[in-house]
Amino acid sequence: MKKTTHFGFKTVEEEEKARKVADVFDSVASRYDLMNDLMSAGMHRLWKTFTIALSGVGPGARVLDIAGGTADLSLKFAEKVGPEGRVFLTDINNAMLGRGRDRMLDHGFRMDAVQCDAEKLPFRADYFDCTTVAFGLRNMTHKDMALKEMYRVLRPGGKLMVLEFSKVWKPLQGAYDFYSFKVLPFMGKLVANDSESYRYLAESIRMHPSQEELKAMMGEAGFERVEYYNLSAGVVALHVGYKL
Repeated sequence: MKKTTHFGFKTVEEEEKARKVADVFDSVASRYDLMNDLMSAGMHRLWKTFTIALSGVGPGARVLDIAGGTADLSLKFAEKVGPEGRVFLTDINNAMLGRGRDRMLDHGFRMDAVQCDAEKLPFRADYFDCTTVAFGLRNMTHKDMALKEMYRVLRPGGKLMVLEFSKVWKPLQGAYDFYSFKVLPFMGKLVANDSESYRYLAESIRMHPSQEELKAMMGEAGFERVEYYNLSAGVVALHVGYKL
C-alpha cells in the first residue's frame, strides 16, 4: 500500500506530492521575488534580516542554505563569511535554483549552487557552522528526515535556523484567513497568472506544525537548546537549535 501525505488540504501519495510541489515552484519561479514583496508588504526582508543577525555568522564560516531558492539568505551570508568562508545554495527545484544562481553571479559572488533533496543531503557530516531553511520546510514530505539530515551535516556547536510561516495570534486569525484564501490567490492570478499555486501555499501554511510542535520535532532530531521567536504576531516564527 502506497503511503500518503498532504498537499495543502488534499491527501495525495507521497511521490505525487513531490511532483505537485515541483509544479508549483516551476510556475511561480519567475515572479517569486515580486510576489514575496507584494504578499508580505516587504516584511519578508525584515524577517530574513533578523535571521541573518541572529545567526552569528562571521568571516570564514561555512553556511548551508537549504531550499534557498532565489538566494536572499545566501547573498547576505556571502557578505558575512567573506572570501575565506563558503556558502552553499541548495534547492530541489531547478527553476528556483537557477534564478538564485543567476542572482549570485549578478551580485559578484561565485558560490556553490547544488540541486538536491533536503531529505538526502549530499554533504559530509560535521561540516557546516550554520544551516538555514527559510519558507521551505513546510513543503518537504518527511520533515523529520530533513531535520535529521540538517543535524548530521552541522559540526558540533553548529546552529540550525528554521524561518517559516507558523500559527498567527488567535485574535488575528479571521483577518489572516481572509487574506490567505481570498486576497492571496487573487494576487497570484493578477501578478503570476497562477491562483492555484498561491492557494496551495496558503493551505500548506495551515498544515505546517505549530511553534511548539516544530520545537519538539527539532528536539527529536537531536537539536538542543531549541527556542523560537514569533515575528509579526506569529505569522512567521524563527526556530533556532544547536548540535552540541
